[in-house]
Amino acid sequence: MLDAAFLVRRQQPGLFLSALSYAGGLAFGLAISAMLLVQAGVPASALIDEFLVAAFLTSDGLSQTVTAALPLILVGLASAVAMRVRFWNIGVEGQLWLGAVAATWVALHEIGPESLRLPLAFVLAALAGSGWIAISLVLKQRWGVNEVISSLLLGSVAFLLVQHLLFGIWRDPANSFPVTAAFPQASRFSALGWGQLHAGLFVVALIALAVWFLLERTRAGFYADAVGLNRQAALATGLPVRRTLAGLVLLSGALSGLAGMVVVSGTEHRLNQAVGNGYLFSAIVIAYLARAKPFWVVVVALALGAVFTAGNVLKVFYGISEGMIVLVQGTVLISILMAQFFSTYSLNRPS
Repeated sequence: MLDAAFLVRRQQPGLFLSALSYAGGLAFGLAISAMLLVQAGVPASALIDEFLVAAFLTSDGLSQTVTAALPLILVGLASAVAMRVRFWNIGVEGQLWLGAVAATWVALHEIGPESLRLPLAFVLAALAGSGWIAISLVLKQRWGVNEVISSLLLGSVAFLLVQHLLFGIWRDPANSFPVTAAFPQASRFSALGWGQLHAGLFVVALIALAVWFLLERTRAGFYADAVGLNRQAALATGLPVRRTLAGLVLLSGALSGLAGMVVVSGTEHRLNQAVGNGYLFSAIVIAYLARAKPFWVVVVALALGAVFTAGNVLKVFYGISEGMIVLVQGTVLISILMAQFFSTYSLNRPS
């Protein structure tokens, strides 16, 4: 009989044990999610068709999946970059809103020559996102304010700012809904002729490649890992801790801002109240499942894009709510968290 036992953290779980726990948690989460969907009225035989065939194996479904994945890749990278230095950016949606506002300002006021509208919107969206997260960074470094609280609250402030603009000076008088006027053609990414997919695909691909190179192949990535693993040890060895932290956090905000620009200039072509909805939770899920690795962020974002594509089909044909789709994401994440607990800790009994 087990009288007493202790949880002991493994020094190095090992690749096999980590992979096994990850795969087991993923399989368990998917199984529970399938049961939930079946109970909600989706036929079991339709699950594979909707989540695999419709999302990846048809031309229209694949284009929708890739289009949905573009902003997910950016917010996933934003969360992953901040996570590498143990800065918990819970204000992704706020930074996304500010980036969308910056891009909308360029479009509505037709700032600059037409050939420079998108590059200008790109730069201003990145600056808006990084400027918004800089508030949380300053509060943390100067007064020790927890970034979880400050960034989350700033997200609500950003949304209220958008509401003020949509119900005020930016509201389209020709529309009864709180939306802006449609963007002129010069402020839109050109369509690629495949569903809703647009030229923002190439922009996102270059950004993802640049972030991968920065974190995995440069000194800055090494500094980020050192700061994230043990900030005090990194400081003691003379590494530029404050500069590394500030640089990665500002990059995180810039990536979120660019996600807002990609949404309004790529698919919506106007600012509305739904532009930033749901991206916070998705960003956290993507970054965690990808272990904050840029390559895997892209892979997980594509998988989550498929979930959104399938979710839209399920909502239309089976009456599944948006909340159920979020529940599926949460179930998978919690299952993987629980499974990884067993690879991280072992149960020891004193001799």
